[in-house]
Amino acid sequence: MIPLSEARARILAAAKLLPAEQVPITQGLGRVLAADVVARVTHPPTAVSAMDGWAVRTADIGRFPVTLTRIGEAPAGRPFAGTLRPGQAVRIFTGGALPDGADTVVVQEDADDHGATVTLRDGGGPGRWVRPAGQDFSVGDVGVHAGRRLTVRDLALSASMNVPWLRVRRRPRVSILATGDEVVMPGDTLAPGQIVSSNSLALCALVRQLGGEPVDLGIAGDSADSLSTLVAAASGTDLLVTIGGASVGEHDLVRSVLGAAGLELDFWKIAMRPGKPLMFGQMHGVPMIGLPGNPVSALVCAWLFLRPLLLAMQGLPADDDLRDAILARDMGANDSRADFIRAKLSTDGDGRLVAEPFPKQDSGMLSRLAWADCLILRAPHAPPVKAGDRVQVMPLDAL
Repeated sequence: MIPLSEARARILAAAKLLPAEQVPITQGLGRVLAADVVARVTHPPTAVSAMDGWAVRTADIGRFPVTLTRIGEAPAGRPFAGTLRPGQAVRIFTGGALPDGADTVVVQEDADDHGATVTLRDGGGPGRWVRPAGQDFSVGDVGVHAGRRLTVRDLALSASMNVPWLRVRRRPRVSILATGDEVVMPGDTLAPGQIVSSNSLALCALVRQLGGEPVDLGIAGDSADSLSTLVAAASGTDLLVTIGGASVGEHDLVRSVLGAAGLELDFWKIAMRPGKPLMFGQMHGVPMIGLPGNPVSALVCAWLFLRPLLLAMQGLPADDDLRDAILARDMGANDSRADFIRAKLSTDGDGRLVAEPFPKQDSGMLSRLAWADCLILRAPHAPPVKAGDRVQVMPLDAL
């Protein structure tokens, strides 16, 4: 068995940054930007009013009240064509271009409109209620930097910068193959001794959430022919993930069948719980992760190993979100394997995170993982800890 940190390092070392592709901005949400978004326009393109009111010259409003002659109006999108002279005012609306000669705006609440004239009762100095040209951004400014997963706000900014196409990383295509005669899909008829599979469905969802495209290869039976046939269908994808069949039983065929098909095994077995029988290697240059079959083990291992690999392939950092919490109940000494304890999170009266581990930690109890808010990290040979001690936790919000 190898340490967890070494296993993660080997897996990340195999990550190859995926090439970029161009997509319309309407398809950019959630994609990872491969090239900076650079403004093609200046916004606002000219000085505009921030309020409904009157565009005037500061020189004309040194005292109040003052009555000026109305010479036109400037609604948004229809600029006033003339030039403001002394003693004149232009009715202006939010977003309207500031007329030549004007340098300030008096809001309509401080004015009395008489039709041909307007009386102003208050106002500010130069630039009051004026948005100068380029206040938001100018041509050539970088709005969104490469290496970011695009959000709704990023797309809004890109659109306003007049960028209709985006350079993004290609989505990693991930083949997912479950194994085992005992496994059937949800809704199928259960024969004696069979169980309903959750792993394929969950892993497909996780791959999508992480920005990838899952390719569900189905369930291979416990025969070399069945496994070989479905593994061949993984050709052309960026990553192969198998579920189950990686242990040492007579029906655990993944190592032997994939080995015959060209698998170059890097490691097998990690000093961790849950997830000890995890396998990693390369199939003709394509990374392969063999996850354990127990659902908790499969998902915890996917979070710890598959997630950082997929992020790295898209050019994103693969750091874990680790936080400190107060332990709610005693825990005994740990053995030689790193342990990931499923736990609930709450907040005490001082605003501190409190982690309460479930009393039963079995890799077959998916309900506990579904109800958990975090994993408590316990290092190999960690000493006993008492309620009130500090522990490190990994929140599971995204999982």
